[in-house]
Amino acid sequence: MTAFRPERLSAVVSTIKEQSNHTGIIAYGDGRNYGDLGMRRNGCAIISNRLDRFLSFDKERGVVAVETGVTFAGLHAFASARGFLPPVVPGTAFVTLGGAVASDIHGKNHDSQGCLGEHIEWLDLVLASGEAIRASRTEHPDLFSATIGGCGLTGFIAAIGLKLKKLRANAVRAREWRVKDLDQFLDLMQEYRNSSTYTVGWVDALQRGGSLGRGIFQAAEPIFVEGRRASLTPRGIPFTCPDITLNQYSVRAFNAIYFRRVPINGRERTLSYELFHHPLDRVVNWNRLYGKKGFLQFQCVLPDESARIGIRQMLERISSVQAASFLGVLKTFGKEGLGDLSFPRSGVTLSLDIPVRHGGCKLVECLDALALDHGGRVYLAKDATLTPDRFALMYPKLDKFRETLSIYDPTGVFDSDLAQRLKIRTGHQ
Repeated sequence: MTAFRPERLSAVVSTIKEQSNHTGIIAYGDGRNYGDLGMRRNGCAIISNRLDRFLSFDKERGVVAVETGVTFAGLHAFASARGFLPPVVPGTAFVTLGGAVASDIHGKNHDSQGCLGEHIEWLDLVLASGEAIRASRTEHPDLFSATIGGCGLTGFIAAIGLKLKKLRANAVRAREWRVKDLDQFLDLMQEYRNSSTYTVGWVDALQRGGSLGRGIFQAAEPIFVEGRRASLTPRGIPFTCPDITLNQYSVRAFNAIYFRRVPINGRERTLSYELFHHPLDRVVNWNRLYGKKGFLQFQCVLPDESARIGIRQMLERISSVQAASFLGVLKTFGKEGLGDLSFPRSGVTLSLDIPVRHGGCKLVECLDALALDHGGRVYLAKDATLTPDRFALMYPKLDKFRETLSIYDPTGVFDSDLAQRLKIRTGHQ
């Protein structure tokens, strides 16, 4: 894959015009997605991290205009200094805004705030022809909805107009519960999903029987603490660990310790904004824990009516093969996302890291099938195993998305390995 790292929009236009006859162009941000969304074998990657300027800020409306390579860390620093916060943030602050739009990211407050796409005012894109165009809810609305969550296939996202949330906060006040099983977990999530700003849960995916689905549930509110500074002190994993490091015994021990850190009767504590939203950012190269073969990340959402039985079946499957995962997350989602290929829908989402070794790929494929069986869908930003037929069944607006691509990129200049694998453009490649 050939890589270009432009510093100005004019260089992006030139690159697209020069490379349009070659095999596939795809934008590449900070490389934080877990699958093949930002890759094109034998193609061209336009790396956006030098396109990181703040273009304007309307303080009255709270709308900031940024280039595509601005990260959430940079956005938070800019916004918080002016009494604002990003309305939605992902699990890492290193994600670029362009990548966030292409995946229509969600956070721990989806029930109240939805996805990032809900808060986007407009998008400036460079099309396959090299033409610069602005898309919004009123200008080229078909392109606007296709680009949000569109995996970077509609064009190069050059700039974003994002509406911020007026809020002076630098911390969260979190209430935590030790949860005994999946039923209690889901009951708590339903109870607090509409009354708390943030809700999230950690689930011990190795548990079986009466303890299946045990974990820790958090409900939190943003607060301002005078004099509090960010508490993230990065610590690194200096080398790639041997494959044996993470096994059912070491992960089971870790999970037991992590579970018992919360008292039986629960607790309340104040956490920095950064630590609450981006806990793994303080562990540099944490992926090295999974050894040379690495891991697959799986995330699905199941509708409320089937979530209880569907997630139970998934956790039973994971625990039966003792897939060593210490990163299991449960959250609730609100309404359907704005984009044609937006991932969220009303329901419950489960996210896990699965080691590749010892049948990890087959396990994730099984989880893909279970998600479909229960009317759910898989998150494309974290996918590496989904098949074209399952993908088409999970995303009902796919035909609409394909129609938009045929208008704005009829020859398929923007392409990726994910698009090829899932046959996103036509379904017949």
